[in-house]
Amino acid sequence: MRPSRFTEEQIIGMLKEQEAGAATADVCRKHGISSATFYKFKAKYGGMDVSDARRLKTLEDENARLKKLLAEQMLDNAILKDVAAKKLVTPDAKRKAVAHACTVHAVSQRRACLALTIDRSTVRYTSARPDDALLREAMKAMAGERRRFGYRRIHIMLDRQGMVMNQKKLRRLYREEKLQVRRRGGRKRALGTRRPMLVPDRANARWSLDFLSDTITDGRRFRVLAIVDDYTRECLALVADTSLSGLRVARELDDVIRLRGRPETIVSDNGTEFTSMAILRWCQETGVEWHHIAPGKPTQNAFVESFNGRFRDECLNDTLFSTLVEARSAITSWKEDYNRQRPHSALGNMTPAEFALKSTLEKQAA
Repeated sequence: MRPSRFTEEQIIGMLKEQEAGAATADVCRKHGISSATFYKFKAKYGGMDVSDARRLKTLEDENARLKKLLAEQMLDNAILKDVAAKKLVTPDAKRKAVAHACTVHAVSQRRACLALTIDRSTVRYTSARPDDALLREAMKAMAGERRRFGYRRIHIMLDRQGMVMNQKKLRRLYREEKLQVRRRGGRKRALGTRRPMLVPDRANARWSLDFLSDTITDGRRFRVLAIVDDYTRECLALVADTSLSGLRVARELDDVIRLRGRPETIVSDNGTEFTSMAILRWCQETGVEWHHIAPGKPTQNAFVESFNGRFRDECLNDTLFSTLVEARSAITSWKEDYNRQRPHSALGNMTPAEFALKSTLEKQAA
């Protein structure tokens, strides 16, 4: 409301003049007001003295102030209730909440920040970060090529390509691009403490063997014999066929020995192929010690079991095989990639081939 150009003392004085006997028209003409204004003053201040008028003015001002405070409080409550379900932790979330309050409740940015107790500098901050477009494209290309790799291994692979950056920055970009790897199922975990498994101290000290199975698209099943060196973590062989007998296992071991030399110990489960007469005869002829783990205790053959998990997750579960020939080709390609390209966390993120070469050079230098 527009404030009056007359004070309370002046208005009370006009009314006193009229009460003293002066004509209303003369009073209005003298003070330059209309008769309607005069009667409006009389309705509001009639019968009052100056102190009463001042008290009335004070009460009106206080009432207006209280109404304004109540309206502001109700508006703040409405804004807070609107964004109550949102977690205002990150700066980006705070900016979005302020923008939402400004749009929905038609308040200023200053008012929204005050209601949400957010610093205006946070809302007005303009990022000076580069968009990292090349890095994002390289990261997405690597994630598309290796769909089961997390951000740590992608960081190592990009570092090999010359894209050096902080791991935390890559993790931020990795999450922004929504490249997180979804876990496939769960697994039971043993309770209590475990005795650490002894790790060999040189190559060919101990090999681990195990079988995996998969299906071709026409429904036929095939098996894969996996041979792993427990020290270098190298995959020595992945033999895929519809039938793998003990005699075939012995023949494949002879092929690997011709390339790498003879192992001291071989560890396997109690499968019929590994307990057959052919394997017993092979052990007697070669002098290799064969250790069978306890029945139902795959953790005693943990190195090859860990390898099986990576092999199934990154190759078998990720590829459809139309024929056995196609399966053998894909498995061989994955084996070469595993040995020569894929970083292994247990080897300090070196590949098994790099670790084996380093061990050989250290042994020669000693």
